[in-house]
Amino acid sequence: MRNLLRSVDAQSPDFAPELARLVRRGESDLERVEPVVKEILARVRSQGDAAVLGYIEKLEHRRPAQLLRRDFDGAHALAELSPAVRQALELSATRVRRYHEEQKRHLAGFSYTEGGVTLESRVLPVDRAGVYAPGGKANYPSSVLMTAIPARVAGVEEVILACPQVSVEVRAAAHLAGVTAILDAGGAQAIAASAYGTESVPRVDKIVGPGNLYVTAAKRLVFGEVDIDGLAGPSEILVIADEQANPSWVAADLISQAEHDEAAYALLLCRSEAFVAKVRLELERQLSDLPRRAIAEASLLGNGFALVVHEQAELGRVATLLAAEHVAVHTSAPAEVASKVLRAGAIFVGPMTPEGAGDYVAGPSHVLPTGGAARYASPLGVYHFLARTSLISYEASALAEQGASIAAFARAEGLDGHARAVEVRLKP
Repeated sequence: MRNLLRSVDAQSPDFAPELARLVRRGESDLERVEPVVKEILARVRSQGDAAVLGYIEKLEHRRPAQLLRRDFDGAHALAELSPAVRQALELSATRVRRYHEEQKRHLAGFSYTEGGVTLESRVLPVDRAGVYAPGGKANYPSSVLMTAIPARVAGVEEVILACPQVSVEVRAAAHLAGVTAILDAGGAQAIAASAYGTESVPRVDKIVGPGNLYVTAAKRLVFGEVDIDGLAGPSEILVIADEQANPSWVAADLISQAEHDEAAYALLLCRSEAFVAKVRLELERQLSDLPRRAIAEASLLGNGFALVVHEQAELGRVATLLAAEHVAVHTSAPAEVASKVLRAGAIFVGPMTPEGAGDYVAGPSHVLPTGGAARYASPLGVYHFLARTSLISYEASALAEQGASIAAFARAEGLDGHARAVEVRLKP
């Protein structure tokens, strides 16, 4: 039998090095593609539409009749869908919007006055956001809903979707999500047009959404010109299981991420080698008739891994170190185990909570930090599209009380002008 899921036991001397390797799995190969991406960015910045169209012809082997479409006839696209697909998109849009409206309620600014000083944090949405969804061979209307709806709920007035060869499902999702225009381009050229602006494409303030290595490298290089949500790597799942878990369900969850990409990570954290063996058998059985079998097999052979620990407390500790994009908890006390996983993009609590629910209809955005970035980053949300401004207002009495401290601090840093700007106000 092929070793679809390599394993290492916590008692083995190989455990610590393997765990350390997996913790650092987010290190990417962006440097390899950056020279090409830099050239694309430079040309789009200097040549605008002509460069974008040229790269679409060269890299996507087509030429769109219109680069930016504000009237993309989304309502007609929605009507073209089968009843089942339309119902699924509408359910997803409703639940994603409801979740992010609730999220927005807890992101308001604040103001307080103390000792003659009024301090305020003002929170406003950015004016224009760019959301990216893979296209061409891929078809991800879910990514449109999961990126554009949080932006619109935040109050962003203009949301531009960048997607090559837009499908009818993507147009329908764009309509439901409140997308205001579609940029018919993909890759680094779409990121460049969104970040710098062209004759047809207005410059955005924020770019979010997953893409391939070229998209990710472009997002990293335009950061500073615009804000970004993060740098997406291969999809990943960590399944935490004990002996009471159903091996068939565990294997199904591992495959649900493995079928995304040959580079995806399917990880299992459990209590015994015997359970790993049961999961391996299920993987073989379920892969036999999987449409994307070749992709899932490549992922499992290359990045499938089982970590076997013997102490219950180790489940939470190891999972926290891995800081995985998706964590599925298949244990007898799932809520308790989930509470010990302190870093993760999304945690699916209990065996009846498949990761696919989060991908499509649960409500939170499925755009999550990958490669261990959950140790410092968050799922995409309303807060990504909000900018905060600090407002400071001093009464004369407050400046008189604090002025000497401000001036002393300024002179300690060698900034006499700062000190004088305070003192001139305090002269009789």
